[in-house]
Parts: sequence; C-alpha cells; structure tokens
Amino acid sequence: QVQVVESGGGLVQAGGSLRLSCEASGMIISSNTMGWYRQAPGKQRELVASIESGSTKYADSVKGRFTISRDNAKNTVYLQMNSLNPEDTAVYYCNADGLYWRGITGSPFDSWGQGTQVTVSS
Repeated sequence: QVQVVESGGGLVQAGGSLRLSCEASGMIISSNTMGWYRQAPGKQRELVASIESGSTKYADSVKGRFTISRDNAKNTVYLQMNSLNPEDTAVYYCNADGLYWRGITGSPFDSWGQGTQVTVSS
C-alpha cells in the first residue's frame, strides 16, 4: 500500500500565502504524476495543479499565483500558494500515482490523501 499525507493547511487572510506539502510513502518503485486537487463546499473536486517529469499543469484560476514543485528523492510534492483569496477556500487533496512493490511484483497505485483545510478570510 502507498500512503499519501498532506500538511500545511490553515487559516490565512486574503493576500497571504501558504505552502502545502504532501508525502507519498510505502514500497514505491516509481512515482509518476503528483497533483493537488481541491473541493469547496457544494462544489466538485477540481484539479489545482499537477507535475510529472518536470512538466506542470495549472487550473486557470491559480495560474501566476500557485507554484507546484516536487522532490523525487522524497516522493514529496509542494504547493506554494500566494495572493490567496476567499475563493481559494477549500479542502485540498493530494494525489499520487506510480508503481509500488506488492510482494515481489510491481503494481500500479493511485492514492489520495485525507485532505487539508485551507481557509482564506476576507
């Protein structure tokens, strides 16, 4: 099994910054895409940003404000969030996929974290 754990959420005033971290752990052989999603109350979960082999993707609403990065050696992905506004308030989830050792066999994984709350006050 592969576990994904997020950290770094909290309460911040509009215009402020937060940095989220997410670590994937377990018998990981390789990690492909790591990404951040968010879900606001009453809304569907949406992709915020993702990174794979150095290539990044961002939601239009966060371009220029959020930056995703990763440390492959630590199977960790970060999300630097600047110029936060109340519309960024949501539970932020980390997702990671790749291959892990299941016994003596490599098996694909696609794992989600439990989520971390980000609240931006006006």
